[in-house]
Amino acid sequence: MNTEMETAIRSIITMNNNFIRPNLILGAILFSLIFTACNQQVLMDENLAVDDEGWDFRNRARFEVLVEDTISLHAFYLNVRQKETYRYNNLYVFLHTTFPNGTLTHDTIECLLAQPDGKWLGKTSGSYISNQILLNESLRFPLAGQYCFEIEQAMREEKLHGIADIGIRIETLK
Repeated sequence: MNTEMETAIRSIITMNNNFIRPNLILGAILFSLIFTACNQQVLMDENLAVDDEGWDFRNRARFEVLVEDTISLHAFYLNVRQKETYRYNNLYVFLHTTFPNGTLTHDTIECLLAQPDGKWLGKTSGSYISNQILLNESLRFPLAGQYCFEIEQAMREEKLHGIADIGIRIETLK
């Protein structure tokens, strides 16, 4: 092979190596950023459909989760998906929690679903709006075992219309 050809091949190899190295480094940096950004695990993410006839105040949405980790912090969310026809800007619910040792707690929670001007909060998809309401950003479960969460609508209506789904999401933070 002549020297001109060898020089051209070497320069192409050098250019490719110089191009590949920065791309590999950039790719590794992006991968590590994505990996560290996903620094939580989902312990639970469950939603239940509400009856089309309306959410009867006697019908509690029930969720159970087995908790083994009593050291890590958790982010605790209430998932609400409502129709655009929902007539209120908020939703009051009672959250009943049964601990593994049988202890019961009851909390009243107001979920804001719209801004003061009436514009819906959350993500809109067709005629539905989904909200994920942070209830606790640093929850530590005190006991290992089975927890039961029951959500009851508390809007002073026997049957509440316009709520499509209700749920709970619990993320383990790292």
